[in-house]
Amino acid sequence: MRDHRSRPSPGISLLAALLLSLPAAQAFAAAQAPAASGDEQFNGRWDIKTAEEHPRAWWLEIENAGTAEPKGKFISAFGGDLNVIEEISIHEGILRFGWTRQQRSTADAAPTTRKLVYTAKLVNGRLQGTFEVEGSNQPPLEWTGVRAPEIKETDDGSWREGKSIELFNGKDMSGWRSWDGGAPVGWSVKDGTLASTGKGQDLVSEQKFWNFKLHVEFRLAEHSNSGVALRNRYEVQMLEDYGRPPNTHSAGALYSRIAPSENASKPAGEWQTYDIRLVGRQVTVVFNGKKVIDKGTVEGLTAMGHNADEGEPGGIALQGDHGPVDFRKITITPLVK
Repeated sequence: MRDHRSRPSPGISLLAALLLSLPAAQAFAAAQAPAASGDEQFNGRWDIKTAEEHPRAWWLEIENAGTAEPKGKFISAFGGDLNVIEEISIHEGILRFGWTRQQRSTADAAPTTRKLVYTAKLVNGRLQGTFEVEGSNQPPLEWTGVRAPEIKETDDGSWREGKSIELFNGKDMSGWRSWDGGAPVGWSVKDGTLASTGKGQDLVSEQKFWNFKLHVEFRLAEHSNSGVALRNRYEVQMLEDYGRPPNTHSAGALYSRIAPSENASKPAGEWQTYDIRLVGRQVTVVFNGKKVIDKGTVEGLTAMGHNADEGEPGGIALQGDHGPVDFRKITITPLVK
């Protein structure tokens, strides 16, 4: 996964353009007023839904609310990374955070500075917020945040395997839909292979799962990029990066959150395998037979996530808009007590 996601809605297309523009101007040094009583209630991790026909999932973490130096992290479908918030204030029950970005209309044009502004207040324990680009003629985008659930299950050896399910039947796209609920776009099935041309919408399985083992066989073209999202929330990165040092964006990474211990990628055009195990918030990734993440803690959503309800089962999602990718086997085995 890199940068923006497929098919943003018109209400946030400007955000996609801004986050993909030049690096941020230096963040302003805002004078922080003394914190009001109750502002500490903003602390914690929040799962966010946008108020759109097809809501997207964001994630927010706030620390030090109720002090003069609050800080936070944020993930949305645009920009893609786990971003440290540049500009943040919490005063008298109002959370305000954002970034300053520069945008050029053309390569030769002078840059224009714009601010991306998120504002929220607490209403009955939930965040009620808006997003807007200062100076834009687009209306603010409304969003709602709920506290991320505590998930106590761990991969402690007590889980047994249920009956395996073939999510791809090798013949057609039965059991799959696009992320927005419509028919699959940009995908085809030929000779037992599910293929995206590189401009397809993300696919999501109609069946939903909680704890499971997932076996995936895939193939990437040169310079291609894809991913598989667990519970339709947590992306394990697929990237044509053979021979490069590992990082949080590498193949085998929990995207932007957990780096693999090594780069186990094969060259472009070769079939590769993931064997992934997810129990509660613990994820294990075996990449081409090598364990690269061992019971890593999933702290929250990644940018590929389409479903913000972390306490509920979710589908398996496949990314299709970042270059050609083929899948020939997608097998899931529920883990049960």
